[in-house]
Amino acid sequence: MDWKRIGLGLALLSITIILPKVAQAFDSDRYFQGPVNARVVRVIDGDTFEASAAIWLDQQISIRVRIAGIDAPELRARCDAERRGAAAARDYLARRIEGGDVTLSAVRYDKFGGRVDAAVADGGGDIANAMIRARLARAYAGGRRDGWCG
Repeated sequence: MDWKRIGLGLALLSITIILPKVAQAFDSDRYFQGPVNARVVRVIDGDTFEASAAIWLDQQISIRVRIAGIDAPELRARCDAERRGAAAARDYLARRIEGGDVTLSAVRYDKFGGRVDAAVADGGGDIANAMIRARLARAYAGGRRDGWCG
């Protein structure tokens, strides 16, 4: 057998078939359905956290995750009310998921880069819905966001 030809054939096969599928799965107009299991390392603010995600057998990546479907007040606030709301949202999220396991689904690159948007759930259910019900965030589907300062 000519192992060099077999190896070259497999390499060409992966370039023409497999790599386009991987790129397509992470295209900004598409998403990776998941689920992806992750351990929350640190909560950054009311809608963003760092996680160690299990992407394959014994393969982990560190990634920043923005919770899809919500807008939480910003810590760099324009007024005291927004600052208080941002701290309350961050603290709630930290109590709920920091150091714990979550499931990510519908994972896609976010519009600003450097992180992903994903639907996030823990043992208690959907995080976005819980934050909206607790009035710590509001539903957000993209576009212009309303302010938090009256």
